[in-house]
Amino acid sequence: MTIPAEQQRQEQAFSKPAEQKMVFESGNEMAAMAAAQINYHVMGYFPITPSTEIAQYLDMMKTRGEHDIQLIAADGEHGSAGICYGAAAAGARVFNATSANGFLYMIEQLPVQSGTRFPMVMNLVTRAVSGPLDIRGDHSDLYYGLNTGWVILTARSPQAVYDMNIMALRIAEHSEVRLPVIVAYDGFFTSHQKRKVQVFQHRQTVQQFVGEKPPAPHVLDLEHPIVVGAYMNGDDLMNNHYQQAKAILRAGEVFQEVAQEYAALSGRTYGVLDLYRMEDAEVALFLLNSAAESAKDVVDRLREQGIRAGVISPNIIRPFPAEAIRDALRGVKAVLVGERADSYGANGANLTHEVKSALQDIRGPQPIVLTRIFGMGGKDFYADDAEAFFRLALDAAEKGYAEQPFDYYGQTPGAPEKKLTPVLAPMHGDTFKSGLITVKQNEETGKLSVRVPPLRSLTGKPKRIASGHGACPGCGIFPALELFFKGIEGNVVTLFHTGCAYITTTGYPYNSHKQSFIHNLFQNGPATLSGTVEAFFERKRRGEIDVPEDFTFVMITGDGGMDIGMGSAIGTALRNHKMIILEYDNEGYMNTGAQLSYSTPLGHMTSTSGVGKKQQGKAFHHKDTAQIMAATHIPYVFTATEAFPQDLVAKAAKAQWYAQNEGLVYGKMLITCPLNWKSEDRDGEKIVGAAVNSCFFPLYEVEHGQTNITYDPEAKNKRVPLTEWLKYMGKSKHLLRQENETMLLEFEREVQRRWAILKAKHEHPLL
Repeated sequence: MTIPAEQQRQEQAFSKPAEQKMVFESGNEMAAMAAAQINYHVMGYFPITPSTEIAQYLDMMKTRGEHDIQLIAADGEHGSAGICYGAAAAGARVFNATSANGFLYMIEQLPVQSGTRFPMVMNLVTRAVSGPLDIRGDHSDLYYGLNTGWVILTARSPQAVYDMNIMALRIAEHSEVRLPVIVAYDGFFTSHQKRKVQVFQHRQTVQQFVGEKPPAPHVLDLEHPIVVGAYMNGDDLMNNHYQQAKAILRAGEVFQEVAQEYAALSGRTYGVLDLYRMEDAEVALFLLNSAAESAKDVVDRLREQGIRAGVISPNIIRPFPAEAIRDALRGVKAVLVGERADSYGANGANLTHEVKSALQDIRGPQPIVLTRIFGMGGKDFYADDAEAFFRLALDAAEKGYAEQPFDYYGQTPGAPEKKLTPVLAPMHGDTFKSGLITVKQNEETGKLSVRVPPLRSLTGKPKRIASGHGACPGCGIFPALELFFKGIEGNVVTLFHTGCAYITTTGYPYNSHKQSFIHNLFQNGPATLSGTVEAFFERKRRGEIDVPEDFTFVMITGDGGMDIGMGSAIGTALRNHKMIILEYDNEGYMNTGAQLSYSTPLGHMTSTSGVGKKQQGKAFHHKDTAQIMAATHIPYVFTATEAFPQDLVAKAAKAQWYAQNEGLVYGKMLITCPLNWKSEDRDGEKIVGAAVNSCFFPLYEVEHGQTNITYDPEAKNKRVPLTEWLKYMGKSKHLLRQENETMLLEFEREVQRRWAILKAKHEHPLL
């Protein structure tokens, strides 16, 4: 008789205690460690705080040859989820990590993954969902995942993150489950705080535990081709979802089986529920993840006072452990469910209603259930807060009812006498008019001629962005933006993508912006501002707005925003709205810790394209967004840098004219990021100047489809080798070493190829 693979692994693991070692690491490090030891085939990823570190750690490990995972940097979380799905359909073991709005951006793909029954593991490092934007931890993203059909494990500590990542793959691949699994843990509380963790000494221990990938249908099986995701009618879809529902319920049982086996291997036990002193509890708190750990000390203190208190924290919430919860709460007089998210208008968030539903099947007295929404946006949860929760439960237990079953906890009511007043007085557009810039259109060619005075004449023009922002020393964003805005006259409405320029200028309740400002996420910025533009013109047409001059609408993007936002930008360009999209290109996702973006050049080092014995920086060439946008045939495209200020101001003036009269403008400015480029703060202008003179970043414009190089270093006898630019930055100096000569030559050839194409377009207007 053949012994099932699951049983074989179980018997093997029970008979072999594993060697372990103690480390002092964070939850993100432990997620990466588990993934590396498992050695997944593929990780599709996109950086978002606070989950970003997982990919970074895996990249560092890969440079040292510690795993063979193919790390694929996507163009956004939607793309990363697609990469993972495609790899899973090919029979690969697949891994991912995300947070907050990134999780929501990929959520369309998640029911596809579960509905077609392809296993994978994803770490959800929980974080507040925007808006307004907050990067700290709560559970508002996790709750969106409850209906996706994924198994969901919850981890309270870095130790649990490590252990559950190993168990998760076994659960996902079980022959009676075959579903994707989320391991959810608290952003910053668990993801970044370091704790003592026991890890297996040898990766073979982990790989032996998870075993070989069980056989399952996949698209690379030549003998058994399959159709993935076929269209279904109602009857078939009903049957499909019924099977999926049975599978996820089975996953709850499999969790217990795998946890028992893992306990024998590791010495660590994970029940369906983590129960702390619940054996005779009369009042209890029901808390997810790290908050439950904070409450345990309070339980001990209350027990010393004769109060029979306890804490319940689930280790799995999909499937929801209803029976275990009923058993744990029998005899409890009152339980308070603390939730780090709200289901707005439902008088309690998701877990509250699921707990209440579970308790309905108790025959006899049921606990009084209270709910408190707490800790949103990473608001700390202290022992005093846990004690306050217990006091609320005690009061309800004594009275036999809860006076206020649902409420928020920790909110601060406003006081009229403490009303905040703006630090900056708003400035009218007339303040930003110099009257010194003239733009004229040639009636025959349609092209513009611009007269810009010497820059010293424009120094009296106020800055659009006030000083006092929090940018790093030497940051090139604001010198470049201010030069651009010197060429813009009158009123503006700006939209900033999430990124360094946004984060450093808008810390609530203060901001550095002197005129109207909007923030939206990378993937929606261009679409959002196009809506603002069209609303302005329609309201003006209807006579609802009376303004002497039109606004200039400017969207500022950077920090990789033209990766995840590219689709929206192209759609906005094809519609040709009267607005400007301005990209500050710092060659990486700097606001999340310097991960590679598609604009990162070949070979350059980032936190996800490390340099080591197994790789030498980014493996592919940079994206030319200016040429991509020029291919949409918008009226005006330009490139610029602060090293050529007169050129930048003149192009800004042209951009304003086109945006007010003809349609969309796209501008790209190369700017320095000394922190992540590993360059000197004072060298920004020198570095971007060398980028121009080496022809890596040519200065040109595309006006009505005709290319004009506005500065030709060869014609001025100022061209320098590419190495002259690379030598200034620590992120690229390794390319100058002898062993990287091949990569450097490839980089030089690509720069020369693109420069030659640009010159050909300059010389031949029809190209």
